[in-house]
Amino acid sequence: MTDTHCHIHDAKFDGDRADTIARAAAAGVTRLLAVGCDLGDSERAVAAAERFDLFASAGVHPHEAVHAPDDLAAALAPLLDRTPVVAVGETGLDYYYDHSPRDVQANVLRAQLRLARERALPVIFHQRDAFDDFCAILREEFAPPMRGVVHCFTGDAEQARRLTAEFGLALGIGGVVTFANADPLRQAVRVVGAGAIILETDCPYLAPVPMRGRRNEPAFLTHVAGKVSEVLETGFDDIVTATDRNASALFGWTRPPA
Repeated sequence: MTDTHCHIHDAKFDGDRADTIARAAAAGVTRLLAVGCDLGDSERAVAAAERFDLFASAGVHPHEAVHAPDDLAAALAPLLDRTPVVAVGETGLDYYYDHSPRDVQANVLRAQLRLARERALPVIFHQRDAFDDFCAILREEFAPPMRGVVHCFTGDAEQARRLTAEFGLALGIGGVVTFANADPLRQAVRVVGAGAIILETDCPYLAPVPMRGRRNEPAFLTHVAGKVSEVLETGFDDIVTATDRNASALFGWTRPPA
């Protein structure tokens, strides 16, 4: 099983990172992608991936866009050149918190899209309360053969259709799909089906039911897969096979899981 979006390099795992990864493997979660959110965080993600034989991404989250260097491509280049890195991101737009000015978020997103296009790397997107502006930028900057995923997708069926059909994006499905109030998300999963989704934890955040209130970790991905299999009325193993296949196609894994 593949956790396509985790922050295993986060300080919350400093006391038991190796044990957490071992618990994931014992639960069948044998491929992890550590996702960077700014230059320093991306360095930590890549370093963790190098130490523990994981994969990583490097990018600047919209919350951190205001702190991005003027020449972002040059700043990210040394990270993108390192062996474990398989994607740019996470990057995108977040109008819920507006930690960075919206025009700055847009400029930093565009810069990373252009960098991903130049390097033929997939993009890990973050989008919250900015759907129309996000799609407008994608129409200008994102085109085949570019690939990407909207991580922690929590939208409705219509948004899911547009992201998958118009842009060919995957949807990253995590713990929210298990929440009692997430019926619109579960309907979106039904609409697009297993062929358009990949699984993630976004740990240490958003622990799934029945682990709510605990620090999330990759081993809990089994609960996400179980809920998705229930929603799609198919076997657990079928969901794991389909979503792992989708992740491999998206990120172009060049080696098997550890």
